[in-house]
Amino acid sequence: MTAIAISEPGGPETLQPVERPVPQPGPGEVLIRVAAAGVNRPDVLQRMGFYPPPPGASDLPGLEVAGTIVAVGPGGDPEHLGQAVCALVAGGGYAEYCTAPAGSCLPVPQGFSMAEAAALPETVFTVWHNLFERAWVQEGDTVLVHGGTSGIGTTAIGLCGLFDIKVIVTCGSAAKCDAARALGADLAIDYSTEDYVEAVKAFTGGRGVDAVLDMVGGDYVPRNLACLAEDGRHVTIAFQRGAKAEIDISQLMRRRLTMTGSTLRARSADFKAALADEIHRTVWPRLSDGAWKPAMDRSFPLAEAGAAHARMQAGEHVGKIVLTA
Repeated sequence: MTAIAISEPGGPETLQPVERPVPQPGPGEVLIRVAAAGVNRPDVLQRMGFYPPPPGASDLPGLEVAGTIVAVGPGGDPEHLGQAVCALVAGGGYAEYCTAPAGSCLPVPQGFSMAEAAALPETVFTVWHNLFERAWVQEGDTVLVHGGTSGIGTTAIGLCGLFDIKVIVTCGSAAKCDAARALGADLAIDYSTEDYVEAVKAFTGGRGVDAVLDMVGGDYVPRNLACLAEDGRHVTIAFQRGAKAEIDISQLMRRRLTMTGSTLRARSADFKAALADEIHRTVWPRLSDGAWKPAMDRSFPLAEAGAAHARMQAGEHVGKIVLTA
């Protein structure tokens, strides 16, 4: 099969087509003929040498795919053969074939193309676990999400809309703020011209938000805490401005704030299967009803993975970038 490998840590040009044997599914796994694969920032970090795959995972980048199941592992259910699925994987998505844990596979929602389905697993699993499980947001809450036009940001806008949660996002330009509002954001703040803390306080009448989903870290963390209402929750999923932050612990105590965070890639197959089951029960019926589709930026042929990474690094995209077979 053709796959995209990282020839050495570096820029987008280090993503090169190679010939690899078709992987064989093990117990509890399926083999997917990949029609489309999502491109995510962790792929970029892996390419740069900053985010190695967990033990046992493929060295190929790619954390989400959509396609058709063409083989099952030993003891697997043959009824899975021929099913159109999307799947969360720990690596190997940038290829014509990819193995996936059967428990991490979800049916392609009715009315979704393969490219749209491939844009779901990584961001939906991440947003659902961190906002809805770790920050326990619910109907009527207000949340702040940084990177409003990223894959995570646009997915957060969509999922919050499904469950009647108000969402405030930050973006780096007026044009991106317009795009975020068009996708359903209740407030989009241009952080290049506005103080997002003051904008959040003004929008919420001084109360603050119930939760912050942060992928920035660094000096944003104390400012995020200033945005939180009493009993607010702060969830970290990345730290683009640095892994260290200085905070006032007394603020956590006086206002009963909660700080948490997570990574998804290295979690166990059982954890991801349980998460997939919850998402299948709570989110998937709404997708098949046409209530939301992911914001799609651009599709690139698999062989042009380097161009896809260059677009993501340029920061001009709005929504998801995918590779197609």
